[in-house]
Amino acid sequence: MLSRPDVAVVGAGPVGLAIAWRCASRGLRVVVHDPAPGSSASHVAAGMLAPVAEAYFGEHELTGLLTASAARWPAFAAELTAAAGVDVGYRTEGTLMVGLTADDLAEARRLWAYQQGLGLPVTPLRPSALRDREPALAPRVRGGALAATDHQVNPRRLVPALRTAAERAGATLVPAAVRRLSDVDARVTVVAAGCGAAALTGLPVRPVKGQVLRLRAPGGGAPGFRHVIRGYADGEHVYLVPRDSGEVVVGATVEERADTDVSAGAVLRLLRAAVDLLPELAEYDLVETLAGLRPGTPDNAPILGPLPGRPGVLAATGHHRHGIVLTPLTADLIADLVVTGKADPMLAPFTPDRFAPAATADPAGTDADGRSGAFAPEEEHTWN
Repeated sequence: MLSRPDVAVVGAGPVGLAIAWRCASRGLRVVVHDPAPGSSASHVAAGMLAPVAEAYFGEHELTGLLTASAARWPAFAAELTAAAGVDVGYRTEGTLMVGLTADDLAEARRLWAYQQGLGLPVTPLRPSALRDREPALAPRVRGGALAATDHQVNPRRLVPALRTAAERAGATLVPAAVRRLSDVDARVTVVAAGCGAAALTGLPVRPVKGQVLRLRAPGGGAPGFRHVIRGYADGEHVYLVPRDSGEVVVGATVEERADTDVSAGAVLRLLRAAVDLLPELAEYDLVETLAGLRPGTPDNAPILGPLPGRPGVLAATGHHRHGIVLTPLTADLIADLVVTGKADPMLAPFTPDRFAPAATADPAGTDADGRSGAFAPEEEHTWN
């Protein structure tokens, strides 16, 4: 008879798999429940690790979390590559933030000033300096800035690598959906189910639709630019992410709706803005159009920690547009909480109880045994 798992992770996206990997690496018995690992938001994601470019007004605490997690990415990527034997496409050329018109540049500069005020590394560049770095940029581009520490990873390589690493560490994947948390039998349950966390936990996680395009450079060669480009083009926000494979990811819309249909209007807007910034993209092949659902929250920040009144159920969801960059830190914080029962102070602004009483419980009722999410001292495990 199989022993009862120490940890059950519901959801096998990057966050869920990374938590499973970290927990299994500490010697815990881990089961991951997901009928289709990596098929949701991460399959659509561009993989930008952008704590600087994604630092927005009024999100100071979230920016701190993003910065801390991004700082872990170099070591995390190296460790994962060694554990899984897979290159995850981690690239460090940095991100260029640009404005096409005078109005675009004025809007961008307002945000850059805020980011610089937080002490983030934003280096303004004149048009000539921009084109020295990326000659393919349109002559019309009025100016920009460099976020040298904003990097990228390929989510479609990341998820298989995390699955391999987790399984090699001893985690078991159960290819089935979880409809009610009371059906999960484990000492600690971690809900990392993205938008599905709402039905399982009562947390205010909503779907935020994003439409994305994938282009391919002619002849299968590398794209004609190296940096991630994040731009304003006649009021349209767009990002362009080059891959070693010749692919370019173009995104993304932000829509308060729950369908995954691709609209002609969204494709038109994204392509127009992309070509306005990088004219050569007009000659690239359009190879994929798709839409995904980000797990958004009322304050745009993730939900991390025990559910109110249910310490044996931990949430790791609501990452919205930051799921990839927050993967390493989320995994470490949740694994530490599982093992020690002590929440790192970094979790304080992001716990589920900030949404109480909405964050109550599984509709089925209490968890299987009502025990604390921490192991007793004699059960505590350390890194192997």
